[in-house]
Amino acid sequence: MNDQIHSDGSDHEHGALGDAEYAEFMELAAQEGFDPEEVEGAIGAAGHGPLPVLAVVGRPNVGKSTLVNRIIGRREAVVQDKPGVTRDRVTYEAEWAGRRFKVVDTGGWEQDVLGLDASVAAQAEYAISTADAVVFVVDATVGATDTDEAVVRLLRKAKKPVVLCANKVDGQSGEADATALWSLGLGEPHPVSSLHGRGTGDMLDAVLEALPEAPAQTFGTALGGPRRIALIGRPNVGKSSLLNKVANEDRVVVNELAGTTRDPVDELIELGGITWKFIDTAGIRRKVHLQEGADYYASLRTAAAVEKAEVAVILIDSSESISVQDQRIVTMAVEAGRAIVIAFNKWDTLDEERRYYLEREIETELAQVAWAPRVNVSAVTGRHMEKLVPAIETAIEGWETRVPTGRLNAFLGEIVASHPHPVRGGKQPRILFGTQAGTKPPRFVLFSSGFLEHGYRRFVERRLREEFGFEGTPLHISVRVREKRGRKK
Repeated sequence: MNDQIHSDGSDHEHGALGDAEYAEFMELAAQEGFDPEEVEGAIGAAGHGPLPVLAVVGRPNVGKSTLVNRIIGRREAVVQDKPGVTRDRVTYEAEWAGRRFKVVDTGGWEQDVLGLDASVAAQAEYAISTADAVVFVVDATVGATDTDEAVVRLLRKAKKPVVLCANKVDGQSGEADATALWSLGLGEPHPVSSLHGRGTGDMLDAVLEALPEAPAQTFGTALGGPRRIALIGRPNVGKSSLLNKVANEDRVVVNELAGTTRDPVDELIELGGITWKFIDTAGIRRKVHLQEGADYYASLRTAAAVEKAEVAVILIDSSESISVQDQRIVTMAVEAGRAIVIAFNKWDTLDEERRYYLEREIETELAQVAWAPRVNVSAVTGRHMEKLVPAIETAIEGWETRVPTGRLNAFLGEIVASHPHPVRGGKQPRILFGTQAGTKPPRFVLFSSGFLEHGYRRFVERRLREEFGFEGTPLHISVRVREKRGRKK
């Protein structure tokens, strides 16, 4: 889900590395005994742009999660012999025939349902709307049901490429059951046993034909176009008031009743001589799958707005304690790989005691985003609004920063010399070399002689930030361990 556009506008096959830099890097890798294909794969995995998305949908208990496990090649999705185990959308990364893509496992889709089941159906509908292609799973032993027909109507309305999977075909005797599914009008049914793997290869070949090489970019579409800023936060934290204040007019409805905003509202606003596209999103509630009706859909739209944005401005009500919801929203923005600014609203209402305790809360509850620019504002009075644009620009700059490979390796050499990895089990793993394979957000691949402990990785990230900035952006660091020394020259 972490999107990347190369700074030169090109879609380079070596991630963010130019040809000369790539050739020099591969020579270094060979000298250290790394397999060239392994190194290329590591750079490709870290430096890829947005991956195409495949949604796996169908009614409950047709074997969607079992099929997802088969596609990704490991047991990740929860599987039980009863319907309705999967409730939320869950995303995994998969590879087939050398192509990577994302797989979204969804809860079972049922028509005319209420409560939790309705929320599950909404998740599936949202997954379809955001996917590049869909695998529609039908139980071939049962045949097409009224619910399956309803899903077909939903898929036709979405106008997405569909691969029809006739699941639970465990042998030749079940082929006729699969053939009967031509009646759905979605083209050839692919007979599959997701439990035993039968027929999944042919189905995945069809999936690759349906998926685009890469999805359409959702942000930064026009060169020099307005940057997309998502205003996110829990309900009634002041998102709409902030948007109205920066726009100097009432663009969106503001009400003391929490949850007035349902749909994200896009507004072109000029600030600091620059035009920005602000997206005012609906507040995110405590538990997505426990919401009902309009509130539920509002949360899904908010998640979509974050996916489309470049910068997430997270509003927190400074007059109240930092909540679990606030931390969930921060985590969502970090996992989406967006540049981040934290705005503490209602700052003008604080007394000295509350400010003291808020600072302590920030140190403990928001330690994971200590690198994010912070502004203390009042959406009502307009206090410190002029600080918002510089904070956004700082976050974007960090988000787009790229460190040349030569400079990065000189820095890594200094780290290894001054702060070597602790000895574990008589061995001392060492970072051999690395490269930044992508930006937006910055992605690094480090190649090492052994496993690097989590604490040492955090230390490396902290030193990267101290040396090169990266203010306002998450960093992605992956480590590849040299398995064999036999290739060393």
